Amino acid sequence: MNNITNLSNEKAIEKLKDLVDDINICLFCTNIKHDNIATCRPMSPQKVDNSGNLWFFSDVTSDKNREIEEDSTVQLFFSSPSKNSYLVVNGTAEIIIDREKTDELWSPIVKTWFKEGKDDPKISILKVTPHSAYYWDSEGNRMWNFLKMMASAATGINLVDLEQGSINI
Repeated sequence: MNNITNLSNEKAIEKLKDLVDDINICLFCTNIKHDNIATCRPMSPQKVDNSGNLWFFSDVTSDKNREIEEDSTVQLFFSSPSKNSYLVVNGTAEIIIDREKTDELWSPIVKTWFKEGKDDPKISILKVTPHSAYYWDSEGNRMWNFLKMMASAATGINLVDLEQGSINI
């Protein structure tokens, strides 16, 4: 059963936060307008704030930052096949150099990419402001959903509960 639930305002931000926190890795794509082939790389958002903005760390000298300076349009693709949860976010990225924000978002794992820690001069922060987003999400765990799919195939009746819809912030 596909339930289309378009979300807006607080419910949209709550769903966005839940999916991003749950999936936690996305393909962060740049060069959307300037090139027929988008440039994508895996990245982990540090936070989704109360306005629905997504925050990432990035090296100031990276190709990604250079591409964002040329064209700030980005797409983020989140995917968790094991949970049957998916999210695509279209937005605008902004490069920020802000030590207070770095302190706020910092976690020990980030030191993997920034050897000098919070004071690494290569740290920049990417703020992605979503313009549109769409999600697909099923309730329940992987085994339960698999059993529902098997029963659906055997009976011809769709028993899989899939929620989908737009996220309007």
